[in-house]
Amino acid sequence: MNFESYTFPSRRSNIISHNGMVATSQPLAAQAGLNVLKAGGNAVDAAIATVATLCVVEPCSTGIGGDAFALIWQADEGKLYGLNASGPAPMALTADLVRSQGHTNYPAIGGLAVTVPGSLRGWQLALERFGSLGLD
Repeated sequence: MNFESYTFPSRRSNIISHNGMVATSQPLAAQAGLNVLKAGGNAVDAAIATVATLCVVEPCSTGIGGDAFALIWQADEGKLYGLNASGPAPMALTADLVRSQGHTNYPAIGGLAVTVPGSLRGWQLALERFGSLGLD
């Protein structure tokens, strides 16, 4: 790959790694992911450690009350997997209930638009299927 043909709008230097890297908006989260890689974990293990740390050090942007999405390349299989850990609507939320609240469509904002958080389950599924270290 010829990196000379790529332009980057950043004033920072290009960084290339042969063994992996972790990039986040928060250095402590990046360090957590890097520590997992150094301990023998794979990219999925590092990603989950990174996002879990972001929940603590940057809770205004990342939290367990949301959803999780990922594309995971399984090199040994030559396959790309997608993870959609968006939570379901609450069981009691029915079309009749939405209509009884005066809506003709499901609302995009407000209490009726909230889903059950899916991020933790997504992390668990990703680690079980693709991780090498587990949640321990």
